[in-house]
Amino acid sequence: MLVMTRAIVVEKGHADKVIERFSGPSKFDGREGLVDVNVMVNKRTKEHDEVLVVIRWESEEAWKAWEKSPEHIQGHRDSKGQQPPEYIISTTVNLYDVKAVKQGPASQG
Repeated sequence: MLVMTRAIVVEKGHADKVIERFSGPSKFDGREGLVDVNVMVNKRTKEHDEVLVVIRWESEEAWKAWEKSPEHIQGHRDSKGQQPPEYIISTTVNLYDVKAVKQGPASQG
């Protein structure tokens, strides 16, 4: 499994705009190999808001297929030269290769 995280730091009061963007319909909805998308807000920030988007893929190959897809490439072309909204302070993107998953009692349904 491959996990991509995107930590987006925004000015206080603007988290809802980021949440809406990542929790609404997207070009990778129904994409083969996509496990899920989680959108979370950090409860411990005071001077700004932080939204963490966690996208889980079945494999690195599934993620690479998305990255090379015409929809993904076109999305980058469409946004080329556009500045991010002023309320975004920073964005950090990371990729993780999942080495182990330990299920808790709540997942035993």
